[in-house]
Amino acid sequence: MSAQHKLKNSRKNWKGKAIDRGDTVRYLKKENNRLKLQHKYNKNKLVEINARLEAEKKNNIPRFVNNKAALVFLALQLFLVARISFRAVSRVLSVLGPVMGVPRAPSHQTVINWLLRLSIVKMQSIPLACSTISSCDPFSNGFIWLVDISIGLGAGKILTVLAMDAQHHRMELGAPTLKNVHCVGVAVAASWTGRDIANFFKKIIGTLGRPIAYLKDGGADLRRAARLLAEEGFVSPCIDDVSHKIANLVKHEYGTHPLFAVFLSACGKVSKRLKQTILACLAPPKISMKARFMNVHRLVKWADKLLKHSIEGPAAKSSLLEKLTNSLDSLPECKAFIVCFIRDTEPLMACQSIIKNNGLNDDTYAQCQKLIEVIPASSSIRIGFNEWAIQQLAIAEAIGMNGVGLPISTDQLESLFGTAKHHGTGEIKDANRIAMRLPALCGTFTMDEAVKVLDITVQQQQEVMTTDTLFKQRQQVLAHPGRLETLSSRSENKQVELLPMSKTRGKNDLTTCNIYVINEFNGPTAKAKLLNRNIPPCIFNSLKHQEIEQNLIGLFDG
Repeated sequence: MSAQHKLKNSRKNWKGKAIDRGDTVRYLKKENNRLKLQHKYNKNKLVEINARLEAEKKNNIPRFVNNKAALVFLALQLFLVARISFRAVSRVLSVLGPVMGVPRAPSHQTVINWLLRLSIVKMQSIPLACSTISSCDPFSNGFIWLVDISIGLGAGKILTVLAMDAQHHRMELGAPTLKNVHCVGVAVAASWTGRDIANFFKKIIGTLGRPIAYLKDGGADLRRAARLLAEEGFVSPCIDDVSHKIANLVKHEYGTHPLFAVFLSACGKVSKRLKQTILACLAPPKISMKARFMNVHRLVKWADKLLKHSIEGPAAKSSLLEKLTNSLDSLPECKAFIVCFIRDTEPLMACQSIIKNNGLNDDTYAQCQKLIEVIPASSSIRIGFNEWAIQQLAIAEAIGMNGVGLPISTDQLESLFGTAKHHGTGEIKDANRIAMRLPALCGTFTMDEAVKVLDITVQQQQEVMTTDTLFKQRQQVLAHPGRLETLSSRSENKQVELLPMSKTRGKNDLTTCNIYVINEFNGPTAKAKLLNRNIPPCIFNSLKHQEIEQNLIGLFDG
């Protein structure tokens, strides 16, 4: 074998080995980089998991369902937070049960019973709720009561009272939500008058004390109830909700406008012509006809955008623009109405957003003044808004909240009613069943409350739910001819009424309660004892200062 042949074979072998070594080195480099990135990712993930575990330990939330209280907590969280139905809660737990340590998923009826018992637990804990007492009104409980009436299926009307800390905008940013309120009273009745509402308020005042103010819509019955209470010595001003006020101003200005009826008719016709066509995406939005002036600006804004697609002059034959133009009916004739409506409502919507998020005070009112400058000075909308704002600022000044930001919206109540009526109720929107669930939807849900849910007995639950539901009546009457008259006797049963309660004592009235609001009080000794004992203020009507002091001293010493 020649030397040249040996050299060629040697180079050939060396090349093969070099190529193999190069491939191996490049692969190892890639693997090394991948492992480094994987290690870095795993390290960050471990830090995140440890932080989550520490948060779970701090909040006392178990990772696995190792007791019945944890199962109650998980099931109700799925309903309250994830917003899935009762049957879906049962199905989810049946799927995740083997992984999370749940041997048997609860049925949907069990979850419903847990929710109703949570409402009872919430009402039992209301007397323990505390707030920041206003310095200008030391004998109020420091809460603003949000009051409204809603209807369900049947003859019952639901009166609901929510308590919100008056200092919310000082402690938290943004508008208050359902987590920031407590349900302090729910009752169902065939009708509500000012006297009935006042009597219901007195039951709550007997346990919680007098609120710093009432926040309501423009209802005359609620205002009359506050006036009747003021005549009896329980003076609390009434704050008017900004959304209802703006809706009423717009309704007064445009409700009788000659083009308003034409505009609504045109919108209905445009909707019919655009649906089931290629232009269906341009159909008008749905609005509530019962509160049309709360949402009609959405319809007007849609019309304004739609008309911008229409150009003057003839459109190309068989084009989509021609089809759109033929579908507009008399909507172009309402252009003047649309322009004026947007000019007046857009600033009001911006003012509403500012006031809801920051409360009403001198600063937010000054911001609103700049926004409504585009509205003519002679417009009843601008004049009415300024009068309303000045009146509410006077109330804020009287109760010492001008520098804080006065809560001015009842959106929490509207959200509560909407959630309770459409979440977990099915087809039959029974007023009594809705009322029973309202307290559970307010505030936050904790493990301590889940433990207390298990302590509520069936007897306690039945004492609260004293009336037949519409679903039960339907089952007992619809399929059995001849039982129709039994509905009369059932309708006379007591409706649902939930009030602040305690396990250790019964409901208190205004003379035997342990929580008092004093209307006229200057007794220094009684005042000192009141402050030293940290006892909330309470109610004595038309008593002299000496008599009040003696009563307080006897109460404290006893």
